[in-house]
Amino acid sequence: MAVPGSFRRQPANRGLVSHCTHHHIVVFLLTFFSYSLLHASRKTFSNVKVSISSQWTPSCLNSTAPELRPYELWSSSHLFPNAEEATLFLGTLDTIFLFSYAVGLFVSGIVGDRLNLRWVLSFGMCSSALVVFSFGTLTEWLHFYNKWFYSCLWVVNGLLQSTGWPCVVAVMGNWFGKAGRGFVFGLWSACASVGNILGAFLASCVLKYGYEYAFLVTASVQFAGGVIVFFGLLTSPKEVGLPELGADEDEASVEEDANRPLMGNDDVDDDDRNYSIQATDNDNQPRAIGFFQACCLPGVVLYSLAYACLKLVNYSFFFWLPFYLSNNFGWKEAEADQLSIWYDVGGIVGGTIQGLISDVLQKRAPVLAVSLLFAVGSLFGYSRSPNSKPINAVIMAITGFFIGGPSNMISSAISADLGRQDLVKGSSEALATVTGIVDGTGSIGAAVGQYLVSLIQENLGWMWVFYFFILMTSSTILFISPLIVREIRLLLHERRLRMLAE
Repeated sequence: MAVPGSFRRQPANRGLVSHCTHHHIVVFLLTFFSYSLLHASRKTFSNVKVSISSQWTPSCLNSTAPELRPYELWSSSHLFPNAEEATLFLGTLDTIFLFSYAVGLFVSGIVGDRLNLRWVLSFGMCSSALVVFSFGTLTEWLHFYNKWFYSCLWVVNGLLQSTGWPCVVAVMGNWFGKAGRGFVFGLWSACASVGNILGAFLASCVLKYGYEYAFLVTASVQFAGGVIVFFGLLTSPKEVGLPELGADEDEASVEEDANRPLMGNDDVDDDDRNYSIQATDNDNQPRAIGFFQACCLPGVVLYSLAYACLKLVNYSFFFWLPFYLSNNFGWKEAEADQLSIWYDVGGIVGGTIQGLISDVLQKRAPVLAVSLLFAVGSLFGYSRSPNSKPINAVIMAITGFFIGGPSNMISSAISADLGRQDLVKGSSEALATVTGIVDGTGSIGAAVGQYLVSLIQENLGWMWVFYFFILMTSSTILFISPLIVREIRLLLHERRLRMLAE
């Protein structure tokens, strides 16, 4: 008995290798490192929170602070009477950044589908670098300390940094089809974790000279990266005369199946298959879909809500892990920065392996569910980690594997699946918009979470923060449970068909 084409499994890497050129490699590297640099500048802020808090509070409350002269100059930086209020304001800045970042993502996705992706990405990188330099370096050099000025700069920084993710995912979606997408995007989505590692490394190297130099170094590197992106990035294959994805799908059934997105709805009626949100002109040029049309695509809302819970947990580790290690275990700030890298290492490995497994199964949701169940256990274990750096690093890496991996999958491979499903006929003009919706909703959850983390920690302690993380991780599973059930049913149906074929 022949197996229907929709259930026929093809080697995931065959189409990938046959279509890969040096242009694909260049695009992979440029988008990878462009977003890595954006994340490195964000990571700088979380890595120097202890130093900033010390600078903003009186020296009598900081036993490690040197005695500075003249006293009037030192007093000019007293934004807060104690370290607790300084810490709360740092959490508020995280929330401000993430809210503006979330709003910017919704807008940037729409803009990215309508303007040149290279221009939008380059502008965001260069202008954000200038804002980061002004926030962390220029204000310290001028001894200018003002809460409202810091808040305004961080709002602008969030809006500018939001141009990054929708643009790089859209560019990657233009160049890489479904063949091996889970593995390719799983490996590529390590760009955020690599950026965290790079930011932590740069900050720890220059922190002894003052936290302002950490901002200076990362901002300078990011600005240079934006210039390189402007002159070197190719946003789609047609810019160099290569066929766009799906252009040659009729040549062979294997290629047709390899480029079909995972989010194709096998249970949709035939009448619905003939309907497309993405109407085309007579010259076959796709038009960008609207915001509400993108929200109506199958799976977008559920994955967006799930990502809101998961990104809250992932970004809490991103923003607060070095501070937690210094505050809870009394480790030096530079040592805490270097140790926090292990969480990102776990996320890199987790995203790559889980993406590869989802390619083999041709289903994403069940892989996410299993990983998130293990994440609950790893969070509980990490909350009880002893005061031992090796043990802490191992549990931290395991936690990053089961939390960072699913987070990378949703924000990259699954977003590309959602933006290239049947209802939009594989149009690239939906990718940035869908990515902006998923990541923007996630950032709203992360924004609320950062403020809640600071409140919970101040009033109840770190243990209750981890209980909060466990609740949010469980909520992630709950939101994607309809997709989990549906994809498991499809897996069982495919298995029955293969058994009949034998």
